[in-house]
Amino acid sequence: MCNMTFEESSGDNSSERDPDNVVLCLLATDDEEDVALQIHFTLIQAFCCENDINILRVSNMRRLAEILGGGKPGGEPMDLHCVLVTNPQSSLWKDPALNKVNRFCRDSRCLDQWVPVINLPDR
Repeated sequence: MCNMTFEESSGDNSSERDPDNVVLCLLATDDEEDVALQIHFTLIQAFCCENDINILRVSNMRRLAEILGGGKPGGEPMDLHCVLVTNPQSSLWKDPALNKVNRFCRDSRCLDQWVPVINLPDR
């Protein structure tokens, strides 16, 4: 599991983050048939829903790694199956980008899409 603050441009594997500051959970996979990973995702999704943490599914892990600075183009990406985005600010949705993500997740839930999927295109 990778933790990163919204301000960081690369992943941080630190487990010393305050869970109350988690504002977004990214679940990424290119292999929808990995049963163990899907069970893991189901448990994470249940926890996030219970704790009002927005969730986004992301396809194309290699591209996600490039965006987050965790991999080189054409190289093997780091393990980014679960990325927790934290915002240590007192006002969680003060940042305009986080506010847009929050609105997107809320609008998706209104359309009964509880875990929206974002397909990242290759470069």
